[in-house]
Amino acid sequence: MGLILLEALLALLLLLLIVWWTMFSGRQKGELTQTQNDEEMQKTEQSAAVTAEKEGAKDV
Repeated sequence: MGLILLEALLALLLLLLIVWWTMFSGRQKGELTQTQNDEEMQKTEQSAAVTAEKEGAKDV
């Protein structure tokens, strides 16, 4: 009985470790704010547009 409880406790601790690791081991300064996220999206869209233009010029 004690062994089953010990195994359950270890499984719970492992689960908590995995959840903690996935939630808090991301960006150094936390999540992006909405303005930072918008700026990043604009940069991504601009670079995608430039890439598409370059590829379009190669096809002609």
